[in-house]
Amino acid sequence: MPYLSRIRINPLRARSRLLLTSPRAMHAAVQGSLPGLPQEERTLWRLDADNAHRPQLLVVTASRPDWTHLVEQAGWPGADGEHYAVRDYSPLLRQIEAGRTFAFRLTANPVQNTRRPDKLTPRQAQHLEAGQSRGFRLGHRTAKAQLNWFLTRAPRWGMEVPLAPHLEETSASDEERPRDIRIVARSRRTFGKADLTGKEMQVVLNAVTFEGRMRVTDPVLLGERLLAGIGPAKAYGCGLLTLAPVPEQAGGGE
Repeated sequence: MPYLSRIRINPLRARSRLLLTSPRAMHAAVQGSLPGLPQEERTLWRLDADNAHRPQLLVVTASRPDWTHLVEQAGWPGADGEHYAVRDYSPLLRQIEAGRTFAFRLTANPVQNTRRPDKLTPRQAQHLEAGQSRGFRLGHRTAKAQLNWFLTRAPRWGMEVPLAPHLEETSASDEERPRDIRIVARSRRTFGKADLTGKEMQVVLNAVTFEGRMRVTDPVLLGERLLAGIGPAKAYGCGLLTLAPVPEQAGGGE
């Protein structure tokens, strides 16, 4: 049974400052909420820091987690209020029907694959010389390219982004008119990670948060993406897609 959790983070605590700035540390804290071994269950997580004073961590897990340790280290242990919530994700999955519209949010790492980058990093050049790579994964850096990445791949995820509402009548084709999607946050995350040989390597990713409206085209594909995530860097806070009912469909919830 899948679960969706929401955890309040206290940004003033020393441990919180590490978690908020280090995707590796946050990944370890998320995995620590589950009783099994890390390799036994993959998780999806996203940090929503729209309000810097009250950031929230959202997590999707296959089994029920316990966030007590995270509240003790990075929350408000002993204070009033709900420090975290864990809810069965199945009711939302059952609401996904072809043609239904939802509001969405996704933090992703938009990338493209190429066999020969215009400018090789020292590590890429080393791999190419050794014949160790059949291609390279490069991040999209401009907002236009990042939006195009989302829109061109949305059908593979079982959804489409409708036209932006309240548009004046124009002679432009649907392909040229704005879609109901926007980028609300962009950040470049850089951190160290040990490779298979134990050598420290630098990881760089462009995390982009998209918001807007989407229409379900394939409930099965969309359900898979809600549970398995979208794009690379899932261990580092990318890939978690969440849905919420639009006002005219307020009968359900996230």
